Amino acid sequence: MRSMIFSCHRKEILTSGVFALIKVITVSTGPLLLKAFIDVAEHKAAFAYEGYALTMALFLAKCLESLSERQWNFRTRLIGVQVRSMLSAAIYQKQLRLSNDAKMNHSPGEIVNYVTIDAYKLGEFPYWFHQIWTTCLQLCLALFVVYYSVGLATAGALAAIILTVLASSPLAKLQHKYQTKLMEQQDTRLKAITEALANMKVLKLYAWETHFKKVIEVTRKEELRSLSIVQFQRGCQMILFWSSPIIVSVVTFWSCYILGIPLYASNVFTFLASLRIVQEPVRLIPDVATMFIEAKVSLDRITKFLEAPELQNKYTRQKGNDPELDLSVFIRFKPGAKVAICGEVGSGKSTLLAAVLGEAPRVNGIVHVHGEVAYVSQTAWIQTGTIRENILFGSTKDQIRYQEVLKRCSLLKDIDLLPFGDLTEIGERGVNLSGGQKQRVQLARALYRNADIYLLDDPFSAVDAHTATSLFNEYVMEALSEKTVLLVTHQVDFLPAFNSILLMSAGEILQAATYDELLASCQEFRELVDAHKDTVGSERSRGYASGKNYKWSFQRSDSKDSYKGNNKQKPQEINLLRKKKEKQETQASNLTCIGQLIQNYFLAADIQNPYVSKVELFTIYSVIGLILAVFLLSRSFCLVRLSCDASDSISSTLLNSLFRAPMSFYDSTPLGRILSRVSSDLNTVDLDVAFKLAVSLGSTLNAYTSLGILAILTWPVLFLIIPMVYLCIVVQRYYFSTAKELIRISGTTKSSVVNHLAESIAGAMTIRAFGEEDRFFSHSLDLIDANASPYFHSFSANEWLIQCLEIPCAIVLSASALAMTLLPLGASTSGFVGMALSYGLSLNVLEKCQLQEAIQQKDEGLNAKELVLV
Repeated sequence: MRSMIFSCHRKEILTSGVFALIKVITVSTGPLLLKAFIDVAEHKAAFAYEGYALTMALFLAKCLESLSERQWNFRTRLIGVQVRSMLSAAIYQKQLRLSNDAKMNHSPGEIVNYVTIDAYKLGEFPYWFHQIWTTCLQLCLALFVVYYSVGLATAGALAAIILTVLASSPLAKLQHKYQTKLMEQQDTRLKAITEALANMKVLKLYAWETHFKKVIEVTRKEELRSLSIVQFQRGCQMILFWSSPIIVSVVTFWSCYILGIPLYASNVFTFLASLRIVQEPVRLIPDVATMFIEAKVSLDRITKFLEAPELQNKYTRQKGNDPELDLSVFIRFKPGAKVAICGEVGSGKSTLLAAVLGEAPRVNGIVHVHGEVAYVSQTAWIQTGTIRENILFGSTKDQIRYQEVLKRCSLLKDIDLLPFGDLTEIGERGVNLSGGQKQRVQLARALYRNADIYLLDDPFSAVDAHTATSLFNEYVMEALSEKTVLLVTHQVDFLPAFNSILLMSAGEILQAATYDELLASCQEFRELVDAHKDTVGSERSRGYASGKNYKWSFQRSDSKDSYKGNNKQKPQEINLLRKKKEKQETQASNLTCIGQLIQNYFLAADIQNPYVSKVELFTIYSVIGLILAVFLLSRSFCLVRLSCDASDSISSTLLNSLFRAPMSFYDSTPLGRILSRVSSDLNTVDLDVAFKLAVSLGSTLNAYTSLGILAILTWPVLFLIIPMVYLCIVVQRYYFSTAKELIRISGTTKSSVVNHLAESIAGAMTIRAFGEEDRFFSHSLDLIDANASPYFHSFSANEWLIQCLEIPCAIVLSASALAMTLLPLGASTSGFVGMALSYGLSLNVLEKCQLQEAIQQKDEGLNAKELVLV
């Protein structure tokens, strides 16, 4: 699977890798330009107009860095959406061919998870793939710059980096273990939720909601236990990598002191600028490691599913490992024969039809089917759509034959009562129809196909006796008079009309003969007839209501992607992320940012102060660094705890809303839309929202700090910063007004993909029997493309926004650098010039991280909001 994905996108991956390389090289030139600016500020310019040349070089480097990174991100996102679409299509096609043995190991809920979670995680991986090696390369280039600045003291920095990586390795292994366990528990929970949602009417009629909700809550508690372990490990990795720049700088400075390496503003802030530039990529290492682990787990799960046994061809099957009902039969049906199959419950009647269709595992023997087959299942399978679409089932409409089919299936009167006739939407799984009406629509679908062989699996069990008699005479005996019919039935009143009757017991055909012959020679058949006559007599005495008197009710399909109940005010649990987390997270982030600012201020002010010894300076710097590490520690553990509490609260609220929602909600909302909420959206809330909030908040504070330092040290640049900030705000407002709708469209189209998948899983046997696999697969491809389109425009707009905002950042940085080196601004000593430029060089990196995380946070926040409002 890995090699196949790489070979399909090898050219695109290599092209995006070239842009990633250009980005790394250009961003690494920043510290060298900073050193040259400090030399100019100290009146050590190599030539007369070096300041202007450096300003132009800095601006061009930042523009090239931005353009190359945008191309890198855009191309990898495009690869990701192609990989996601390819895997979604492969999973859909596979489930149409899945064998019965494989279905035992891959439930419908698990298959939905493969598309909604696993395929999407693999679709995100190409974006992070280059981040792995570019971070390593950027660290190597940063170490080269550090060596250029402080010489042998680089060994201390290298040792600190190696120790950080080694400390994270055991955490990564544990995270892989528990991530696999977490995905398995998600499958278990989604399987239980899928079963409950599909049978919600039964649960409400029997008042079983509380019991089933408790079962799901138990599985969710197990899942949350694994989730807390995974999040704790991510928190530990966050502590390691977020504090690593502090540790590296402290170790390097003390190494310089021990080795006697002189420190000046030029080499100190060249070194610190390198650390600040690689700070954000290094802080993303936990996210990269998490994404790599999640992608590997998802790839293994999808690979296992795609390698599962499948139906080899239409009428030949491989023997499975699980015990199957053993059918020992030898029968031959002549064209035009009417054959009834009867027997006790569990005798193998439906399995015999499955064997004719090639659905049952074949140990030996041969199944020959001459002609087209139409199949009517025992449990009616109805698609979401109109009555006409369900009857035509992909065939072209012949008005005369269509009206004849409606007449034979007793549907004319029912359709006349509908507001839009046969164009009326009947809802998902035919929820607005009675059992008898769904069965008649299914019979009409088979009759309109005009096949040669009809396999009818107890088609009259859901209708009353009068309707059953009418259907048998009109449908079986007249409309199918020239067709071969195999009909499974428990209604012995119809048996005398058949050419032959197969009496089955324990998977074997006891006898095959006419009704009179069986009645005369077979005691088992006589007992079966007598038992059914007694049952029918008792049922008639109780008096069943005719299906013709059933009142059809239809719900308009809700166009919005969420159920609007009495949720005018959000419960307190929904605000957990917004209140508790924001308050404590903001405090810790503010203290961390202020601490870094104080740390660098002392360094800039006293690095060349002869009255402050290096020991005092480095001691203060180290103490502040230790305090910052403590802040990072408290913030990370607070983040993990609040993240798990918020996940628990949101999932509980969602579950309560689902089980308390009225049936009108389920009648008008596709099952796939709800499954999308309880699978991929809830997974996003569990794993991503909290940590993206932390990264976004930290990057935002650092970006504003950088702008503040540039404004203080070069106050004339305020006349440039203010209009640039206003321009950025206007552009962001313009972007978010469009992005919000793109996100909503993407969520709606994703629900359509999931709904079609769940619907196809339920009706896979009918789809195969009618030979409609290609049509359904083609429709699935259309839905996948429809889902990919808004996502493509969303990330394209994202890259456009970042590009529009990074150019003003480059202009502000270049203008500030020029002002600090050429204007007589008393405060612009070499130390403060180095400090300001070290912050300014990372301004576009911080702005990019802040925007990307804020955009994703907004996306996921919208989905989470819709999720809890179900």
